Amino acid sequence: MATFEKSLVWFRRDLRVTDHAALYHALKQSRQVYCVFVYDRDILDPLLSAGVHTDRRIDFIMAAVDELDSALRDAGGALIVRHASAPQEIAALAATLGVDAVFANHDYEPAALLRDTGVERQLQQDGRSWFSFKDQVIFEKEEVLTQAGKPFSVFTPYKNAWMARLAAADGEFYLQPYPVERYLDRLAPPWQRADGRPTPKPTLDNLGFKPSNLRALRIPTAVSGAQELLNDFLPRLGLYGDTRDFPAIKGPSYLSVHLRFGTISIRTLARLALETMRAGQGSRGAAVWLSELVWRDFYFMILHHHPRVTGYAFKPEYDAIVWESGAQAEADFAAWCEGRTGYPLVDAAMLQLNQTGYMHNRLRMVTASFLTKDLGIDWRWGERYFAEKLNDFDLSANNGGWQWASSSGCDAQPYFRIFNPVTQSEKFDAEGKFIRRYLPQLSALPDKRIHAPWLCAPIELAAAGVNLGLDYPRPLVDHAVARQRTLLRYAVVKKSISAETDTDD
Repeated sequence: MATFEKSLVWFRRDLRVTDHAALYHALKQSRQVYCVFVYDRDILDPLLSAGVHTDRRIDFIMAAVDELDSALRDAGGALIVRHASAPQEIAALAATLGVDAVFANHDYEPAALLRDTGVERQLQQDGRSWFSFKDQVIFEKEEVLTQAGKPFSVFTPYKNAWMARLAAADGEFYLQPYPVERYLDRLAPPWQRADGRPTPKPTLDNLGFKPSNLRALRIPTAVSGAQELLNDFLPRLGLYGDTRDFPAIKGPSYLSVHLRFGTISIRTLARLALETMRAGQGSRGAAVWLSELVWRDFYFMILHHHPRVTGYAFKPEYDAIVWESGAQAEADFAAWCEGRTGYPLVDAAMLQLNQTGYMHNRLRMVTASFLTKDLGIDWRWGERYFAEKLNDFDLSANNGGWQWASSSGCDAQPYFRIFNPVTQSEKFDAEGKFIRRYLPQLSALPDKRIHAPWLCAPIELAAAGVNLGLDYPRPLVDHAVARQRTLLRYAVVKKSISAETDTDD
């Protein structure tokens, strides 16, 4: 027997109908369920105020919302779509619809937690219930702890405990999809205003934004796009461990933006990885990919237990580092943002980010290391820039990645491990295919020379039609000199620096 007469499901970063925790629980416990998505002015208006009028993520969300509405209509319901301050709108809509409860899935970011606490408080004042469920991770909060009952701070033992939890008697329960389909007949029919007129969905123009280049990039969107990418990736999954580090090779799944906005379920992906591992063929690639999914849970767990990482180093002693500042640092940061550092792999990666909103994971590490350890610029500057540009921006993973690169985070690379942008280029883009894609002005340079154009003889540059300083900038810094500065900079954290442990990767 249903607990509630009418309920409302608030979709956020879970833009799908299938395998949806909050929707399942609402349908199962209610006679009628309405669904809503809010283009939150508390998030969008600050972007407009900052002069941001195009954002691929908004285009992506809009495509996902449209497909979500179609899927709900096919099942007999509909999606109410609003453009408002979400906390105010949810409480007001709940009153208008006369629902007994509002259901949503957990959001772990500090600002979202404050928002949801406010919504819950307002609903309770109005005599309505609030329910929230785990949906975007496999294990959360205190579900994977050390034997002493404390949060992990190192990934490998966390992963081992994560896998052990999955291998336990009830472990695979956490990978099972929510059978939403059984209860879809409880969706409320499309809602109309009191005057009988439907409320049109907000357009991009209504939101104050202009179209981005998302469509021109042919990025698959919504649930159908996620399935398209998954179908393309599965035959390549077995090779993932061998191909994932090479940006010119089609190695990744490209599903990160879909995980970010919930157009595919994390349970689906983890289950497929585990099944492939057990099948034997392709098991190594599947194991590496599953490990990446575990990293995602790990960073969500870190954010939950240590929310201070959003503004400070996970390791407090690293906040003592004195980063570069002033006009030169500002100029160097601008050059990094715009792909003008003079290091081709770094610049090609930044151009990929700026032009597409995507950056290959290996290149995220290389560019972050270059900003913090070659230019000596605060990791928080880079973290903010990636947050503005990445289609798949996720606070926990972005913060974790930047703190890892700057050695200030949990299980981070040692402070003396400093990526050499040239050797990284030679190792992971040996033929220069990725560099040529984004820096065509260097395309005529030989493969062995394209990684460090400043080392070319004048005759080689002339033959390739490259005029350093005009067609392509000279390096902002000498990596060897910058590396020594970084070791001194980090000496406030590690008082003695042993030459035997210094590494230049």
